[in-house]
Formats: sequence, structure tokens, C-alpha cells
Amino acid sequence: MKIRISLALLGLMLATQVLGQAYPSRPVKIVAPFAPGGLADVLSRTLGERLQKQLGQPFVIENRPGAGGNVGADFVARSDPDGYTLLMSSAGILTINEFLYPQMPFDPASAFAPVSVVADMPMLLVVRSDLPARDLREFMALAKGQPLFFGSPGYGTTGHLGMELFMHATGVKLQHVPYKSAAEAVQAALAGQTHCMFDNPPTVMAQIRAGALRPLGVAAKGRIPQLEGVPTIAEAGVPGFEASSWFGLVAPARTPRPALERLAAETARSLRDPEMQGRFEKLGARLVGNTPAEFAALVEAERKRWGEVIRAAGIKLQ
Repeated sequence: MKIRISLALLGLMLATQVLGQAYPSRPVKIVAPFAPGGLADVLSRTLGERLQKQLGQPFVIENRPGAGGNVGADFVARSDPDGYTLLMSSAGILTINEFLYPQMPFDPASAFAPVSVVADMPMLLVVRSDLPARDLREFMALAKGQPLFFGSPGYGTTGHLGMELFMHATGVKLQHVPYKSAAEAVQAALAGQTHCMFDNPPTVMAQIRAGALRPLGVAAKGRIPQLEGVPTIAEAGVPGFEASSWFGLVAPARTPRPALERLAAETARSLRDPEMQGRFEKLGARLVGNTPAEFAALVEAERKRWGEVIRAAGIKLQ
């Protein structure tokens, strides 16, 4: 009996090793769950090109936008768990949407197997340049003395939730004005309809450089190269505050571990390339490349944090 069990285990180990070496043996699909041209799409295509060169198989990108990324994510969750259909997931899909939507087509906690975080992008708190607040402390004092309005690309977006997290952490109260896109939210601030907003660097960097918007803080552990003179929000007076949007590669649950581990290793190899890092640094994104275990730990921590903020703010999408 012991010999049979040992042989069975040996056979399983050999099969696992062979699978890891053989994968991939045919084209791999990466689903970008947002419209073409966005960061998820650009990351998918750029990473796909690198993985194709490294692994010798085509990596095909397919855009499936809708419902905050849920449409594309549901397609991947229902795909065969063989490593040949992957999702370039946003943080929202894995850690936020379940608290916003009354019904989800999949369970984010169990539907996917993490591969690697691909990139993260810290958020910025910016105000109109004519607002009499030169730093974060002045802004908070101003908000406590008069009503201030913040714009966002819509309910449940990272711009909305980033500001909700800020209010939750500081006790500052601001009035939310949702728009249909980040571009509209920026224009509303420039037109004097709102006073401030939370968003990613690419959305607001041009207006910062033009002097129309003033950055007060970076929601990250450290300062970013594009704005070295702007302190982190933690440095400016809100200890431990961080808020970023990130994207990571995931596969359907029950995808064989050798495939996941090879994908993670090759993804990390791609993202270490200085040319790749420089390209995305200009967009305000930091390339990551970590292990499935590290990615899983991030998702668990983020789900707890955003769930608390969303429940406290009473945010729900219909």
C-alpha cells in the first residue's frame, strides 16, 4: 500500500513537472474587461507581446467591456481552467464590485486564481488652482469651514471611492458630484463647478503642468518621479493613507499551479525590463510582477478595506 501511494505521488509530481514545462502549447487569450485604449488594454497588449516572445506562443487580446469590468471577468470565470484564458483584472473587479452591485455573476473571492500584479497607479488629490489651499492641512481646514464639492467619473469608480476613503480616514465631509467620465470631472473642476477630485496621474497631469490644477498629495507609500515635490498624503498629515488603482493577471479558479507559476515568473521577467518600466512610468504607473501568494494577500487586504469604506458610505449601484 505504501509503495502504491508513493508511486502515485511520484506520478503526480512528474505530471505536474511536465505540464509546467509544456505550458503553453497553443495560443493564450488575455481578456481586457474595459474599452480599447485604457490602461487595462495597453497593459494587456504590451505584456502579451512580451510573453509571446518569451513563451513562443501567440497571446491574443480580446476586449470585453461592461458593468465595471464584470462582463469580461464573468467570461473568464466561466472559461476552462487550463491556463489558456486569462483576465487583466482591475482592483475593482476583485475587491470593490461585490460591495457595490446587488448581484454579481461570479464570486470574486473564489472564481479566480491569482497570477501576478502587473501594475499599480497611485491616486492624486488635486484642487483647482484658485482654491485658497496650498497644502493638505489648509485644504482640510477649508473643507471644515465651508461646503466643498468633488467630482468623479461616477458612482463606485476609483475616483469616487478614493475620496470616500480620504473622508473616512480624516473625518472631512465633501459633496460628491458624479460625471460620466474622468475627462468630464476634470473639465468640471476647471469650469469652477467642483473644487477638487481624486484620480490617477494620467488623467490630471496635463492640467497640473499647465497650472490649472494643484496637487496636494500622493496616495502612495512614496513620492512619484513625475511630482517629486508633492508629498504623500501620509507625509502631509494622514498617517498610513494609501489609495491606488492596480491591474493584475488572473486565471479561472482550479487552473493548474504549474501554469500559474510559469505565467507569474514570465510576467515578472517581462516587467523587469527597463524599457517597459520607463514607458509606463511616464503614464504614472509602476510595474510590479510578484507571486500568486503575494497577489492573493493584496486582494484579501484590499477587499477588507474597500468593503469597510463602501459600507460606511452606504454606496450601492443599481
